Amino acid sequence: MAASQTPMEDTIRQKITEAFAPTSLEIFNDSHKHAHHQAMQGSTSKETHFRVNIISDSFKSKMQPARHRMVYTLLKDELAAEGGIHALQLKTKTVEEVEKAKAKEESSSS
Repeated sequence: MAASQTPMEDTIRQKITEAFAPTSLEIFNDSHKHAHHQAMQGSTSKETHFRVNIISDSFKSKMQPARHRMVYTLLKDELAAEGGIHALQLKTKTVEEVEKAKAKEESSSS
């Protein structure tokens, strides 16, 4: 079996799935948009910049900073590694927050 072309993304997906059991998980690898930046010169990794959208009830009763700390703690090794994650943009919501937003959107459009 061939090695994964996206080992960092695979690790992020596995860790988040195991820790938070998300109802929705989207991972966007934006590394190609940043490869030309000075800080990325000489980096051997093609997986350094990610946007991650997580919907999980694990975030219930937690403010955004606490939610983000949960994810940063989970991925601390990947963030600290040489050639690891350089930038991580997070959107963290609960199922209830998503449903409320949909209901608000639907009521304002009718």
